[in-house]
Amino acid sequence: VYVQYKRKNDLLDYDDLLVYLRDFLFSGSAAVKSLLSTIKFIMVDEFQDTNHIQAKIVKGLAQYSGNVMVVGDDAQSIYSFRGANFRNIMDFPKLFDNVEVIKIEENYRSVQTVLDFANHIYDGAIEKYTKVLYTTKKGGALPYIVATANANMQSKFIVEKILELREEGIILNDIAVLFRSSFFSFDLEIELAKANIPFQKFGGMKFIETSHIKDVLAFLRIASNPKDIISWYRVLLLHEGVGPKSAQRVLDELATARISIDTTPKKGDKSIIHTKNLVDLFVLLYKIHTIKMPPTEKVQMVYDYYYPLFKDKYDDFNKRKKDLEIFINISENYRSLDSLLSDMAIEPMIDSMIDIEGTDKEDEYLTLSTIHSAKGLEWHSVFIIHAIDGYFPSTRSAEKLDTLEEERRLMYVASTRAKQNLFVTYPMNMYDREAGTTLSKPSRFISNISSDKAEGWLVEDEF
Repeated sequence: VYVQYKRKNDLLDYDDLLVYLRDFLFSGSAAVKSLLSTIKFIMVDEFQDTNHIQAKIVKGLAQYSGNVMVVGDDAQSIYSFRGANFRNIMDFPKLFDNVEVIKIEENYRSVQTVLDFANHIYDGAIEKYTKVLYTTKKGGALPYIVATANANMQSKFIVEKILELREEGIILNDIAVLFRSSFFSFDLEIELAKANIPFQKFGGMKFIETSHIKDVLAFLRIASNPKDIISWYRVLLLHEGVGPKSAQRVLDELATARISIDTTPKKGDKSIIHTKNLVDLFVLLYKIHTIKMPPTEKVQMVYDYYYPLFKDKYDDFNKRKKDLEIFINISENYRSLDSLLSDMAIEPMIDSMIDIEGTDKEDEYLTLSTIHSAKGLEWHSVFIIHAIDGYFPSTRSAEKLDTLEEERRLMYVASTRAKQNLFVTYPMNMYDREAGTTLSKPSRFISNISSDKAEGWLVEDEF
């Protein structure tokens, strides 16, 4: 339909422009020869991020002059999901005659200890341009590989370390937490909020800002406070056949105590909950409101009820499902529903931050970012979290050599974002609602690193 619409309306999108330009350059027409006679030199930046057609265009533009220079770093080719082709930079010497490869190995960002760590990671690459990064910068502590008892302790360790760095005068703007996938940071976001540390997130939404998490929280908030009208409204509108008017009728009956979650719905009752098929909802709310059980069991009950509604509401429910499973895991850390809801309601306040002379509090934020969103950026201190096999590299990526190698490059990119301090953390135990608690293995990219390149820490006690 999209292609037909473009043809009917004489429209081209960006991909079309690339295809037509490639075809034009190799058409051999007089127009091509005229155009290329005016182009003497071709220069391309970030060549490792080009796709197959873009590489062909470069070849086409330089087909007569042969004067082409590309700048790129094979170790930073991490965008295959956007169409970038690692082969472009690796096969460049085959694309043109008499190619000279110039290696720029001096690094102006990081201290040598960080570079030694990054060099080690990329040394294991199957195919690469061999480089050894170095710097003239002096000093620098060894990077730290930090093993924590579980994911929540990983979060608490990072919060504590960030506060320590801040006491040392490192502003939040110069600290970043990087991760392979957006959901890795969910538990940390809660701990940061509890500690009143403001943060900006790149490469995904904040955990408590996602609509499906808001849906689940609405169920739980009703169980905690049956007078929470806003949560009632959100939950009721999830149900088929319930619109604003029907929802208001339910709220009216709740206000007059005709219906309640303090008791189970009565058979034969002519209440709107029977006419709108809301009996199961009220049974659920009655149970999680009146029966004593751990918060994680209440969250699981809500999940089981909500899942069919969730599938109907979101076309991308499979992608969002992981967030709900993470929420169940997070709830394992709580003993009461009220404390869970309290932490989920917290947003770090800028005004609560401790004054640091010479800084503007309103402009000070910690950065949380996926590694893909962090490329090209730098910070004084960097944390790389969830560095465990199955997560980084992901299980799916580890199945094929080319995707596994890209995961290695991703770890390299993350490491080289650090100017001074680098912390790579991983939880030794991971909880999954189906498998329970399982032992995890550190990422294969860091598991065999020697003590002269990284210092190992073990964090098992609560902070």
